[in-house]
Amino acid sequence: ELVVLGQGCLLNPSVLAQKGKLIPTVRLFLSVHVCPCAHGRPHPTQLYQHVPESRWPIVYSPRYNITFLGLEKLHPFDAGKWGKVISFLKEEKLLSDSMLVEAREASDEDLLVVHTRRYLNELKWSFAVATITEIPPVIFLPNFLVQRKVLKPLRTQTGGTIMVGGGFHHCSSDRGGGFCAYADIALAIKFLFERVEGVSRATIVDLDAHQGNGHERDFMGDKRVYIMDVYNRHIYPGDRFAKQAIRRKVELEWGTEDDEYLRRVERNLEKALQEHQPDVVVYNAGTDVLEGDRLGGLSISPQGVVKRDELVFRMVRGHQVPILMVTSGGYQKRTARIIADSILNLYGQGLIGPQSA
Repeated sequence: ELVVLGQGCLLNPSVLAQKGKLIPTVRLFLSVHVCPCAHGRPHPTQLYQHVPESRWPIVYSPRYNITFLGLEKLHPFDAGKWGKVISFLKEEKLLSDSMLVEAREASDEDLLVVHTRRYLNELKWSFAVATITEIPPVIFLPNFLVQRKVLKPLRTQTGGTIMVGGGFHHCSSDRGGGFCAYADIALAIKFLFERVEGVSRATIVDLDAHQGNGHERDFMGDKRVYIMDVYNRHIYPGDRFAKQAIRRKVELEWGTEDDEYLRRVERNLEKALQEHQPDVVVYNAGTDVLEGDRLGGLSISPQGVVKRDELVFRMVRGHQVPILMVTSGGYQKRTARIIADSILNLYGQGLIGPQSA
């Protein structure tokens, strides 16, 4: 069984399929539409690559990070946190560049596995991107700069297994929002279903502070995908229609703290794993649950986040199911350090590492 951590890349089933077992490199995901494939075969893609067993199940690219004339600072999301996570892990001597799996950019053909052509065409207008990223000045930029400085990093994050990026759970096949331009979670699952033999059932465990309405809309009515969502019931997006797709819904109140939070996550995750028995779990590990996060509205300590991630990995691995983790939301400067601490703890507990393949 294997785990891959990363943000913003597309799934890499080739790693999962090596040696007839699931291995450490999946890649982020997108949404629902299945693109037409010649002779019923999957379209050619650069997202899949051979991954040596010496590599860690951690997917990253320096291109994840969004920087352009300081405009990225106009949104509370730290668009450079992914690089900071890797820097912390290097400082701790946990890994080096040669041990990482390099994320590749998703092509339009890849994105059409989940997105409509109309939606992808809308992204060619700066106004649409400004609305999705919630950074109004983007509307005044030439779209070729928006493509290069904003959307290209997000397309690269659409592909990995600890994906140090990704988790764009507010984006669905035909709409974006909440700083989510591509439906990476849905894309990853669609790619797995299409390309990895033996993977036909998936569970999404969404523990970001916000409801994951994007993947919920994309998998509405799809019995192959079981969604467990734990979120602050009082905040964005409040998508009532999307809630119909949640099989295990855990709505939290303002200021929920560690003990109650961890207890409810553990109890509901065990039931979710028993009810659906998935072939793969996609874990959306948002850190906007942290105390002090003004958008998340919860009060989970840094230690609580580390315990949460360990709990999820231990329970899923205990069921002998591979897990794909994406880092999703988190709007404080300390978020990157906490994600790094969680990865260090997972390694210390024997839950990740090159040997986990």
